[in-house]
Amino acid sequence: MALTNAEIDWNQEQQIARIIKRTRFSQTKTLKSFDFKFQPSINQQEVLGFQDLAFLKKKENLVFIGSPGVGKTHLAIGIEACRQGKRVLFINCHELLLRLRTANEKDILECCISRYARYELLIIDEIGYLPIGNDEANLFFRLINARYKQHSTIITSNSDLSGWVEILQNPAVTAAILDRSVHHVHVVKITRKSYRLKGVN
Repeated sequence: MALTNAEIDWNQEQQIARIIKRTRFSQTKTLKSFDFKFQPSINQQEVLGFQDLAFLKKKENLVFIGSPGVGKTHLAIGIEACRQGKRVLFINCHELLLRLRTANEKDILECCISRYARYELLIIDEIGYLPIGNDEANLFFRLINARYKQHSTIITSNSDLSGWVEILQNPAVTAAILDRSVHHVHVVKITRKSYRLKGVN
């Protein structure tokens, strides 16, 4: 029986590993390995509380804001969601916009947006590292609108929400995106030094 249980556990871990691989995370670190003492600006209890995925049931969004390297992607809950059997996709913001633009040019945008809208959790990484043109901002709005009140989205950004108008370069579209993104949202701001410098003298 012990061997059978061990084999079942191994098979489950292999299945989870395959799910995580398909999700295309840029890193596969979990919350257990995050050093909250190094980033005391974070409300540890709040972030750890996201692991129960109650925000998914409520169709709430999460936004992690901070400078490069402070641990935003590390904290984005995606690995935990995969382990609980949720359908998750991790994608860089500008890769996402490129795919949406290409789909629009090929006249398959609705199909593309529908596919992204079906993920129970969509993690969009690094909004704000590059400016977003007017056409891309409109495409991004259409995706956010398709997911609004249907599924949760996690966004990481190096810019406060007030700075998104400069990133998206379209005040009307920015207002519409923020209206849908922050209607039911938890915002986690990380104000300390780069997590990548941990242990560096």
